[in-house]
Amino acid sequence: MEVTPNHTQTVTGWAAMDEGSGKVEPFIFKRRENGVDDVTIKVQYCGMCHTDLHFIQNDWGITMYPVVPGHEITGVVTKVGANVSGFEVGDRVGVGCISASCLDCEHCRRSEENYCDKVTLTYNGVFWDGTVTYGGYSSVLVADKRFVVRIPDNLPLDAAAPLLCAGITVYSPMKRHGMLRSGGSLGVVGLGGLGHVAVKFGKAFGLRVAVISTSPAKEREARERLKADDFIVSTNQKQMQAMTRSLDYIIDTVSAKHSLGPILELLKGRGP
Repeated sequence: MEVTPNHTQTVTGWAAMDEGSGKVEPFIFKRRENGVDDVTIKVQYCGMCHTDLHFIQNDWGITMYPVVPGHEITGVVTKVGANVSGFEVGDRVGVGCISASCLDCEHCRRSEENYCDKVTLTYNGVFWDGTVTYGGYSSVLVADKRFVVRIPDNLPLDAAAPLLCAGITVYSPMKRHGMLRSGGSLGVVGLGGLGHVAVKFGKAFGLRVAVISTSPAKEREARERLKADDFIVSTNQKQMQAMTRSLDYIIDTVSAKHSLGPILELLKGRGP
């Protein structure tokens, strides 16, 4: 089901209509009215995640066309529901990859909604009312208050958008494994979208950061732009041996098939 009688807001956006073209095109659709627990957001920026490309092309065989991608969404609140506290019209906010969950299971009660059996994605999901969810490649988003976050005034909305997926992907293990304090050493494998953010977080938290990459050409960017302390070419055996058992932590951001053995040799025996 695409809409219910409550879907009365006409919204413009961009959608992939089928898997053949691999492209998005202008699309007009309906969003639900702002409910008592909802926040309506005028979308100003939406990052492009590689997941968007997978859904556009139906790489996983689960795309429901038309699909409006986008789950790195930032914008400004234009309406809040009666049960909403903590958000006001004009607030700068963001929405990530989840738009709904049961809100009552053990995972939801621990703020681990991603493990909920009834989790609903911000797009290409099925919402509580049975409608298909549409993402942030659009002018307006209506989101449940539980899944809206405030963006600090000193953080530009365009820069904040990627943090809602790429950012949280690397921040979550850093928080869980005690990397948010200075003094340790972090290896970041891969310098793509996730790797860039991991390096910047690591430096911000006071860690000594080493980038581990197969691409020597990325050393200048790693050192000069991201201020990485070390750069290791993973195919250079001498460089890898020189860094043996030197790192407290490693975050591997590479999705391609690769050997973990040599990378694990860079870890200290007992961590920090």
